[in-house]
Amino acid sequence: MQNISEIDNLIKLISKLPGLGPKSAKRIILKMINNRQELMKPLAQTLSEVYKNVIRCKTCGTLKSNSSVCDNCENVSMKYTKICVVENIADQWAIESSSIFQGYFHILGGTLSNTNNQRKEDLLIDSLIERVKKNNIEEVILATSATVEGQTTAFYIKDSLKNTSIKISKLAQGLPVGGEIESLDDGTLISAFKNRKYLGET
Repeated sequence: MQNISEIDNLIKLISKLPGLGPKSAKRIILKMINNRQELMKPLAQTLSEVYKNVIRCKTCGTLKSNSSVCDNCENVSMKYTKICVVENIADQWAIESSSIFQGYFHILGGTLSNTNNQRKEDLLIDSLIERVKKNNIEEVILATSATVEGQTTAFYIKDSLKNTSIKISKLAQGLPVGGEIESLDDGTLISAFKNRKYLGET
C-alpha cells in the first residue's frame, strides 16, 4: 500500500473503533474514497456537527444537543413514574431498542470500582437522588450489570435511597452473572425487566 500520511492517520483512528482492526479500517476508507460525494463528504460534515453540538446532559447523563432541552430528564410532560438506572449510554440504547421500558433513563457514566479509581463523585448518583425527589418518582429500576462493580454500585444507590418511600428494583431472571446490559439480546432484556425483584423482598 502506498504510504500516504493522511490515509495512515485515518487508518489508525478508525482502527481504534470497537470491532475494527487495520484491515477493516482500510476497507472502510477505500469505500469512502470511492464514494467521496455520497459518503465521505456528508460523513465529515456530520462528524463535525456531532463534535460541536452533541454533549452529555449534566443531570441525567444521556446525549443531547447543546442548543436544546434534554428530552429524557427535562420533558416533564410525559409524567413518567419510573427511572431506569444504567451504567452507560450503550445500555440505554439497548433497553430502548427492546421497547420493554417506558420511563426516564439515568446514565451514571460508569460504576464504583477500586480498580479504575472511579469515585461516587464522578458518577451522577447525587443527581439521581435529586431527580427522584423532584419528579415524584415511584420506582427506581437498577439496570446495572451483573458484575461485581455493577452490583456494588446498585447496592450503594439502594443505600442512598433508603430514607425515601421509593420502590427499588433490580433486573432479575435472564441476566447472567457477569453479563453487561448492552450485550444482551431483546428477549433476555425483556425477561430481566418483567421478572425484576423489588429489593427488600425475600
